[in-house]
Amino acid sequence: MTAPGVRFPALAREAMDDDQREVFDRLAASPRAGVRGPYPALLRHPALAKVHEAYGAHVRYNNSLPDRLKEMAILIVARHWNAEYEWFAHRSHAEKAGVPAAVCDAISRGEAPEGLDAEASAVHDFAVELLRTRAVGDAVFARVKERFGDKGVLDLIALMGNYVTVAMILNVDRHPVPPGATPLPKLG
Repeated sequence: MTAPGVRFPALAREAMDDDQREVFDRLAASPRAGVRGPYPALLRHPALAKVHEAYGAHVRYNNSLPDRLKEMAILIVARHWNAEYEWFAHRSHAEKAGVPAAVCDAISRGEAPEGLDAEASAVHDFAVELLRTRAVGDAVFARVKERFGDKGVLDLIALMGNYVTVAMILNVDRHPVPPGATPLPKLG
């Protein structure tokens, strides 16, 4: 059986209104260097796309956490939401930022990775607990706060919240991964 198609197909730039073109051009010139992921859908609501782009850029590029920890947290969100495109897009970013392939593989299987250092372990446990229970216990909170301070805790929460939104948009859109991309394993 063929999977249902994308619900928000990419718009041709020529078919966009002025507000849509403004957002499109800003995205194309941004560090993202393209209009991918949730943005083909978000361009249908340019005001929301502008806010989302600014917020997303802030929590990703002006975040106090090291890149390897941000990318690991994004992978945890993608796995939790079964967001195939988000996983595909950020797995390579995670590995480039220093997240070992074995850690990415464990996360993809919904397992706790082995051999994490204290910082990565704290971020991993915080992210998993927050997604699974919608709260974080005192011990897990304290580990992240000790290493990264209040700002780091809030940066982690904001980063995760942004990527939960991205995952929801991608999943509702049925945004495909490129041909040949490795799908996330099905979890029992």
